[in-house]
Amino acid sequence: MATTGSTALSMKLLIDTKARRVLFAEASKDVVDFLFSLLSLPVGTAVKLLGKDSMVGSVGSLYGSVEKLDATYVQPGAAKDALLHPSVLSPAVSTKSSLLGLPGPPPPQPQAKTFYGCSLSCGCYNSGYGSGHSGTCKFYSCRTYVTGSYGTYCPSCDKQMTTEAKLVPSGVSGGQTAQAVAGVSGKGYVQGIVTYTVMDDLTVTPMSSISSITLLNTFAVKDLSALQEKTVQLGYDEGLEILKASLQSKTVLTDVFLSPARKA
Repeated sequence: MATTGSTALSMKLLIDTKARRVLFAEASKDVVDFLFSLLSLPVGTAVKLLGKDSMVGSVGSLYGSVEKLDATYVQPGAAKDALLHPSVLSPAVSTKSSLLGLPGPPPPQPQAKTFYGCSLSCGCYNSGYGSGHSGTCKFYSCRTYVTGSYGTYCPSCDKQMTTEAKLVPSGVSGGQTAQAVAGVSGKGYVQGIVTYTVMDDLTVTPMSSISSITLLNTFAVKDLSALQEKTVQLGYDEGLEILKASLQSKTVLTDVFLSPARKA
């Protein structure tokens, strides 16, 4: 299932529906930066992200051996953590919020607490009378009290506080909600002046109309009606799937985005 969220990246796939395969994809700078950043991940980081049981070959067993190794057998001055959680030095990853250079899984949201104010019927509360005249209206101070318990009695007017208060989230200024800035100019690996072609085996080249036609000829596509364009989201979960498939397969995009288990 695609990761939701406005910060998820996207790319456009060209799919041969008869052969059930991705021919190639159109990708932006940010997507290519992510793909290239996979080369900068140490083996230990890849195992940590994917889980040692999902690794093909013996690297997962090696990682598990380090995990289980008693400190008695570790050389003085050596750190197991440096092997299990190696540092990642990457100009693409350093500008993002996670090891994959992609939006991380959303943190669990705490349950919103409801607050209540006094249900005043006094006209000066609504009309603003009492501004500068707080001494003339005994209900003026009611507006300064809120409670987290429905029905609590107001200390000022002794009425029950049952009117739900509107909580204004932090970061709101001038009527606009603060938005995250996606992408940093001049960061990453590639220039953002062109769109890139990403092949099923993750070969990346700058895209042009001529190269697209050449690719169709290379794939010997004769029935153009069998071709379908599909825009897919690329979030943290999809990033993990691409990392895993890139270590096991030459048909990464097909394996990740056309898997029978993946929902449309």
